[in-house]
Amino acid sequence: MLHLLRSGALEPLGFLPRASNATLLARVRDDEHEALAVYKPRRGESPLWDFPDGTLCLREQAAWVVDACLGWSIVPPTVLREAVAGFGAVQLFVHENDSVDPDDLLKTHPEDLLRIAVFDVLINNADRKAGHLIADGRGKLWGVDHGLGFHEEPKLRTVIWAFAGDPIPPDLLRDLERFQADESVDESLEALLRIQEVKALRARADRLLRTRRLPDPGSGHNVPWPPW
Repeated sequence: MLHLLRSGALEPLGFLPRASNATLLARVRDDEHEALAVYKPRRGESPLWDFPDGTLCLREQAAWVVDACLGWSIVPPTVLREAVAGFGAVQLFVHENDSVDPDDLLKTHPEDLLRIAVFDVLINNADRKAGHLIADGRGKLWGVDHGLGFHEEPKLRTVIWAFAGDPIPPDLLRDLERFQADESVDESLEALLRIQEVKALRARADRLLRTRRLPDPGSGHNVPWPPW
């Protein structure tokens, strides 16, 4: 799938609605395979006061790199490439299962949701909306839209505060320990993020391993707006 996303011919099909940045649905195909993808060109990113311009697509890729290292399969396959609208992130499109109500995820997908909550703390996700949680046709829960992550300053904003203060399960702690021991991933991340952001990522992992609990919200803005 990664090879198809990197090398397949990409045909934009139209803009996806309700996106604050240019976000296109695209068809990617080669001689044998075809898939739908979400294409986010760098030049379509809206400027932000607290994130460097032109870096949101890089942060999407960084989220996939971290997820792949952890082995949690939260982020759909994601690549960076040149395409018809320029350089950007191309991510496998997840077909949403309309029978799964996001309001029921705590009941239907508690373990998946907890894993995503830990992931969001780790990458300092500043924009975990309910609409960024998608259950596919097999019932697997995915997390999408990670462009506002990895800032070195605390910016965690999420709708998943149900696990605040809860202990992190042993299997997730083991994955975090393995992630911390794998220094080879830093080279990939340093090509996508600022050095201080990679160091802050490692510090957040250390904190999670030390406390073995998810943090409480604290003061300030803790939920993205709009939350959906």
